[in-house]
Order: sequence, then structure tokens, then C-alpha cells
Amino acid sequence: MQELILKQDVPKLGKVGDVIKAKDGFARNFLIPNGLAAPATKENLKKLEQEKLIRQKALEETRKDALEVAKKLSGKSFTISSEVHEEDKLYGSITSVEIHRVLEDEGFKIDKKAILLDEPIKSTGIFEVPVKLHPEVTTNIKIWIVKK
Repeated sequence: MQELILKQDVPKLGKVGDVIKAKDGFARNFLIPNGLAAPATKENLKKLEQEKLIRQKALEETRKDALEVAKKLSGKSFTISSEVHEEDKLYGSITSVEIHRVLEDEGFKIDKKAILLDEPIKSTGIFEVPVKLHPEVTTNIKIWIVKK
């Protein structure tokens, strides 16, 4: 068994920076040649600690930025107008792509994957839509769907 430091996430083994034990053949023939892991030497362990500190600082910075954006977003509501037929049913539906477009028009730079819309909106009304800005920061926005 060899001790290795993972350079990338490997399913069923661990995440970046984890120190794992792997069989010699698996380490020598797959993990190390593919750049997924490095031997757990003293130098590599010191480098790992430095990288963890850097990664932790960067994660804290992105968390702070996400909290600022969440403060700006909370309490905001956005309106999307759409064509409607009888009983206030939409022609088509409103998806996270349309919500993303509205947020961008208002000046918010948010990844469209961060908009957690369970299913497309198919009728008029007011909807609470969660937006996950960071693994630890989620906020809700109000989306008003109105007749065009």
C-alpha cells in the first residue's frame, strides 16, 4: 500500500488534497501517470498544507462576495411578462434561462446553474425562486409572472 495525495477529485477515493492509501499497482499504473495523485512525501505534504491555506482563503473570499450579492438580491423582485391564453396559462414556460436573463439585465452576474428552479413556471403569479450563490449561501428572489 502506498500513501498518496489526491490532486483531483476521484470518485469513491476522495477529494482534492485528501491523503489516501492505494494499492501499489493502482497508484503506479493509474493514479500517478494520469496526474490524479502524487506520492505523500514530506515536500508534497508541505506543499499540500500551503495549497489548503490558499484554497481556504479563496473560498472565504468567494463566500464574502456571495454574501454581498445575497444581501443585494434579498427583498428584490423581478417581473417577467409572457404571452398568456385562457386561465392564465402561459404559452410555453419560464425556465431558469429566462430568470438568468432578467437578473443579468438588472446587473447581477450569476451563473444560471445557481438558479434552483425545480420545474418550469407555467402560469402567472408570484414565485419564490432559490438562488445558490455559494455552497454555504442561498437566497430567495421573487419572480412575478404577468400577462404581456
